[in-house]
Parts: sequence; structure tokens; C-alpha cells
Amino acid sequence: MDVEIRRSKRRQKTIEIRLKGDRIEVLAPDDISDKDLDAHIARFRSRVERRRSRDDSHLEQRATQLNMKYLGGAVSWKSISYSDRMEKRYGSCTPSDGTIRISSRLRSMPVWVEDYVIVHELAHMIEPNHGPRFRSLVNRYPLAERARGFLMAMDMCRRKRAQT
Repeated sequence: MDVEIRRSKRRQKTIEIRLKGDRIEVLAPDDISDKDLDAHIARFRSRVERRRSRDDSHLEQRATQLNMKYLGGAVSWKSISYSDRMEKRYGSCTPSDGTIRISSRLRSMPVWVEDYVIVHELAHMIEPNHGPRFRSLVNRYPLAERARGFLMAMDMCRRKRAQT
């Protein structure tokens, strides 16, 4: 990935790093050292590469870990994979055949949000509805409320873009 660095005397404290296509664009204060700037760029680059490299293979491992940690290993499933066909939902499952599908849109979201959706779908393998027992299972994941808020905000942004 190419890196374009633009330094500014007007920028005092903040560094802004963003991905523009296959290029990393960096807006930085004029007085920041190259060493400090390189450290910020390296962290950003590793985060981008980690997100891009997420394929189906890690889902099985994450589901197993989350199942053990938050659901006591009570859930079994046949397959878990990304789906490119989900435009409205973030996940779905079919308890009768043991399949879990996670929206491929989650690849670009933080890992803790994806983990929440996995826990949500695992909980559906135990409790098919959204009743109190289901909510109790999902809320064992400590970032559940935060992840729900994140996903609500994403939905609001998506709806707003669709209206314009």
C-alpha cells in the first residue's frame, strides 16, 4: 500500500489516517517526528490488513471460543460462514440444520461487533425467539449493549444514505 503524507503547520495535535482506495492518506502536524508518524502508520496498516484478511476460517474458531466463554459450551452447530446475500440482517441461523450465516458486511466492522453477532446467533441455537431467556444468554457477552448501539447507528447511516 502506498502512503501519502501531508504535513500541515495549521494542524496542531491530531493525526488523521484514512484509506483512500489502495492508498493510505496521512494528515499530520508539521512538527511530529518521522519515528512517531511511522508508528501510527504501522498500527493503521496492521488494522487494515487484519480486516481484509478476515475470511470464513476464523469464524469457526471465534464461535468456539465465544460459545465456551459465554454460553458454557452448550451450543453445537454444523457450519458458520459469511453470506454476501444479507443486506438487512447481520446474521441468521437455522437451528434445525445447524447452520449460522454472518453478513459479510461485518468484515469491515470492529471484531467486538462481529463477536456480538456470533453470540446472538449462537444463543438462537438454544432459544429461537427474542424472549427473556434469549436476552439473558446474549447479555452474557459484556459488549452486547455497546454492539447493539453500534449496529443501530450503522443502520441509521445506511437508511440516511439510501434516502439521498
